[in-house]
Amino acid sequence: MPTLAPGFSRNTRAIAAAKNRGFTLIEMLVVLVIMGLLIGLVSTIAQPDDRALLRVEVERLAQLMNIAETESRFSGKSIAWTSDGPGYRFWRFSEDLGWSEIVDDDLLRARTLPQGMRISNMRVENRRSPQHMRVEFSPYGSVLVFNVEMSLGAAHYTVANSPVGDVRVLPEGERTNDPSVRR
Repeated sequence: MPTLAPGFSRNTRAIAAAKNRGFTLIEMLVVLVIMGLLIGLVSTIAQPDDRALLRVEVERLAQLMNIAETESRFSGKSIAWTSDGPGYRFWRFSEDLGWSEIVDDDLLRARTLPQGMRISNMRVENRRSPQHMRVEFSPYGSVLVFNVEMSLGAAHYTVANSPVGDVRVLPEGERTNDPSVRR
């Protein structure tokens, strides 16, 4: 029988041998199942739903339109907003060049909406907008009432401008005074 080093017993050797043995297959499977559940839970929580993502973009558009209106009044130059559906851009009017796209301003730069999101409807003075969507902000304060509807999947939100120039997001479910506007 081999002799043991001083301070070691047979139990100590058995524990050391068990530590070197590694994990069993069942222990590995349990760890993998727990990790899979956690990854699934985190990815579900981390991905916003369509309504939340759309709400963020609608709030951004309302704030940018307020900025464009304010800049127009302070600079004395008209600013326009246009949309082609999946994106939008801002334009500035100058006597020398006419309308030119704003490219030197990080806030009022051209934007592309996230995939699947689009500007689906626009009404100016309670009439459906023609083929292109365009709103002008005058430095003199004459403001048209408009509604811009954005959609993503089944979710819809509306950015509305009041006669006093207050651009805001309508609360979900609030309708304009036109019954034909889709919600």
